[in-house]
Amino acid sequence: MSATLQQLAELIGAELQGDPTLEIRRVFPIDQAQAGDITFVANPKYLSKLKDCQASAVIVAPGLEAPDMNLLVTENPYLAFAKILTFLQGESTAPKGIMQGAHVAETAELGDGVSVYPGAVIGENVKVGAGTVLHPGVVVYADVVIGENCLLHAGAIVREGCRLGNRVILQPSAVIGADGFGFAPDGSSYYKIPQVGIVVLEDDVEIGACSCVDRAAMGVTRIGRGTKFDNLVQIGHNADIGEDCLLVSHCGVAGSSKVGNHCTFGGQTAVAGHVTVGDNVTLGGRTGVTGNVDSNQLLSGLPPVPHKEWLKMTMSLPKVPEMRKELQKLKKRLAELEAQVKED
Repeated sequence: MSATLQQLAELIGAELQGDPTLEIRRVFPIDQAQAGDITFVANPKYLSKLKDCQASAVIVAPGLEAPDMNLLVTENPYLAFAKILTFLQGESTAPKGIMQGAHVAETAELGDGVSVYPGAVIGENVKVGAGTVLHPGVVVYADVVIGENCLLHAGAIVREGCRLGNRVILQPSAVIGADGFGFAPDGSSYYKIPQVGIVVLEDDVEIGACSCVDRAAMGVTRIGRGTKFDNLVQIGHNADIGEDCLLVSHCGVAGSSKVGNHCTFGGQTAVAGHVTVGDNVTLGGRTGVTGNVDSNQLLSGLPPVPHKEWLKMTMSLPKVPEMRKELQKLKKRLAELEAQVKED
């Protein structure tokens, strides 16, 4: 697919500086782009790369100058890049219906334009909204509701009774609604607690490959609108994750914890059970949260401390052995001085 520079400017609401009739075929990195490509510069430190850039046009922020080049000037070049990439190169295929080799229960209800690939299984009383795509190996248990224009990649599983909103994306082997980890001690053994709740993924949620969102023991495990998970993220039963959150790979949120809106968790961050994290909280990689966290903070470490303080602490760690030796010397010297004072 191609578009003129004028069409792209209108798509992203950018100021056009250059030839409006120029045809653009694709978006490409600044150091690999060729004629017919558009690239972007979001950071002034990369402007020097433009002197050797072969792209036909560049997306830039206001105030960034690129002489003798066709420009789309916008406040958010990175967002503009994403929108143009979606428009020019995003996946778009005609609906395929129920393909041979798929299994769809007779009681299932499928909306217009649904595609069900070979090997996909849709259980009893499932409802699938218009335009949704289920790739090979997707398994949808009974009584699930899936919204419109969802995309379930190969091997994704949605267990019984769970609810997916519109435009939800499940990457390969994501599991929605597995049993929560609940066991009652019974002497030296453990009795499994039935997990009879569900999972609700609200509109525009994306769950990364091999990530798991456990069903509630009772009630709902909820993932808020617009929240995105990276690969290998684990959410425990009855957790409640707010809207527009980002959880990077290997994050874990234990059962019954509540996370506010617009939070960002770095890789391998862990949140203990029955904890509340406020809105607009950013946690650096490998942060461990064992108690409630107030809103509007940037924290790192275990226990979490303000990120700048944590940076100072970690910079001091390599010097600890030397500081320990110096402390021992000072203690020895102090003891000697105290002994001299007593003699005098």
